[in-house]
Amino acid sequence: MTQVSVLIPAYNEGKRIGQTVKSLKSAGFQGQIIVVDDGSKDDTAKIAAESGAKVFQLLVNKGKGEAIMAAFSYLTGDIVLLLDADLQGSASEALILLEPIRASKADMTVARFSKERSGQGFGLAKNTAVMGIKLITGEDIVAPLSGQRCMRKEVLATLMPLAPRFGLEVGMTVDALRKGYRIYEIETGLKHCPPGRDWQGFLHRGAQFWDICLALGKRAWGGAR
Repeated sequence: MTQVSVLIPAYNEGKRIGQTVKSLKSAGFQGQIIVVDDGSKDDTAKIAAESGAKVFQLLVNKGKGEAIMAAFSYLTGDIVLLLDADLQGSASEALILLEPIRASKADMTVARFSKERSGQGFGLAKNTAVMGIKLITGEDIVAPLSGQRCMRKEVLATLMPLAPRFGLEVGMTVDALRKGYRIYEIETGLKHCPPGRDWQGFLHRGAQFWDICLALGKRAWGGAR
């Protein structure tokens, strides 16, 4: 029986991380759960530990890609399930991503959020990612920015170094497709907490758009990461 490690990068998610971890446990998940506290200024690490996760703390915020790489050597599972910290009670829905990997029907599974549960932005970052992936690889990907991904540990290893910050997912997608990996997207009942249409939300989306463009640009010219 293959073992599974769940890896959750988290930054200032003290209000949500506890429910996210507990949702997995309440669904009967008994594998390893690692939360990487990515330089949080709140009680993310404390709450994650109290909820039953193994916690690694980074002293400064480095972004999701760096957080995942920092914890990689501590993963004990043959299969790795990457999750965002803000899924809360819906986190257990992500376990549906495991079966195609166990059955060798896909090399990477990616969770799709239903339309009514997607972000509150204008779609610029997502549309840029979709078009960029299509131009570079020729493949159509519906959920290029989803952080909910499952793959075997050795597959994840071949995708390193990971793209930094918000470029993580689009970079991972391009690199996986270029290596010939089969990506299977699955619609789920997952819910998350996207930034709103306020000033802070616009700043977040601006940084996300910039990182996505950097990740795509590095892969479009010379195939560099």
